[in-house]
Amino acid sequence: MSYPQPIDLVVRGGTVVNADWQGAADVLIGGGKVLGVVEPGAYRSAQPPGTTEIDASGRLVLPGGVDPHCHVGFTSGDFTSLDDYLQATTAAVFGGTTTIVDFAIPRPGENPADVAAAQRAKAEQGLCDSALHACVVEWDDTVPEQLRSLTADGIVTVKMFTTYRGETMADEKTILNVMTTLRDLGGMVVIHCEADHIIADTQERGEAAGTIGACHHADTRPELAENASVAEILAIAESVAAPVYFVHQSTPEAVDLVARARGRGVRAFTETVAHHLTLDDTAYAGPHPERFVCCPPLRDAGTVAGLRSRVLMGQVATIGSDHCCYDTAQKESVSHDVRAMPNGLPGVETRMPVVFSELVVKGGLPAGRFVEVMCANPARLNGLYPRKGVIAPGSDADLAVWDPAVTRTVRSANLHMATDYTPYEGMQITGWPETVVVGGRLVVAAGRLTAPEPLGRHLRSGPLSRSLVC
Repeated sequence: MSYPQPIDLVVRGGTVVNADWQGAADVLIGGGKVLGVVEPGAYRSAQPPGTTEIDASGRLVLPGGVDPHCHVGFTSGDFTSLDDYLQATTAAVFGGTTTIVDFAIPRPGENPADVAAAQRAKAEQGLCDSALHACVVEWDDTVPEQLRSLTADGIVTVKMFTTYRGETMADEKTILNVMTTLRDLGGMVVIHCEADHIIADTQERGEAAGTIGACHHADTRPELAENASVAEILAIAESVAAPVYFVHQSTPEAVDLVARARGRGVRAFTETVAHHLTLDDTAYAGPHPERFVCCPPLRDAGTVAGLRSRVLMGQVATIGSDHCCYDTAQKESVSHDVRAMPNGLPGVETRMPVVFSELVVKGGLPAGRFVEVMCANPARLNGLYPRKGVIAPGSDADLAVWDPAVTRTVRSANLHMATDYTPYEGMQITGWPETVVVGGRLVVAAGRLTAPEPLGRHLRSGPLSRSLVC
């Protein structure tokens, strides 16, 4: 069999795992693309001299992860997260992720299209590829043309918030207008759902009671605020027949609301994130509660168990990291008042290993389903599939060779994120990527960075199909 480019890399002897198939196979790579997935040893005699081989015997060969929810150099309130594209993507590849989707979130008074253009220009600083979600806060006469321009430039998803009044919160009419416009442009709203009026009330009562610090964070953003907002946004999406994607859902009830809407024909999708699946609110009773302040907050153990069960039941489309790389000093500086704190946890590097260990090894999630929620579905829902999220002829040669049995203890000192802590400090992890290929380049080998040159590309997303399902 002939190939359009010479074979320059062969991943041999492993078990290839895609969302819809897995089996023993060799992966043939050339020109940055997957050229073939073939029976083991089938092309040993045909490969040219000088071809690099990766021995994947006893290993899983997975598509490179696609992290659908990653904030790089993100400014919120008075704080900016600490990483740039090179730092964030270096951490990503060490954790088996080879594509990130970042956010271009405007500050008050900024133009969404201008912010997206500035953020897009940073992609070439990355060690792997990246795509973007744009963001709209307020509707005016310029927004329709901005959305047309963004989608024409390959940015087809737009983040919106139902909280953070005075900063990024959008009202219901703005959300409806953006949904309707994107629907006709082949795009989709990506939305953070927490009812701001409920949160404002609980925070005011917390302030009066002296319980507004980091250790009380979970009480200031109750599950009801999330569930109520999800119900309202689903009603808006259903009324205009628009697709909608809910980020970082943290409650079983929120996931169930989306699942029931899907049963009625609404194109609605659930993302949850690694920390909501693996950590609980006892962290706020520990010595550093400020390190775990995120929105939505960590929930109680029963809620976490219910959320994990929804993943196992197939109700969750994607699992992201919601990576926000603040450090302890930033969080401690205002730990007395969660309203002023920088929200978010560092997690782009630990997303895949933590979920693999907790849900595949311990929870019985099939490896193919792991690939679906960590790689394939994030690519589909961001208009990047089948270029990303699958090991198949024609796809980008992004893959990770996993040792499914290796055991590690997570230590922040051994990670590569631009912060001084990890929320998973001391956790025992089974399974970790040992070799990572990005665009046909061997970037991580035996746990060491072998290709540090930034060759990242901004990815233009294709229009999302009106029949999109995951």
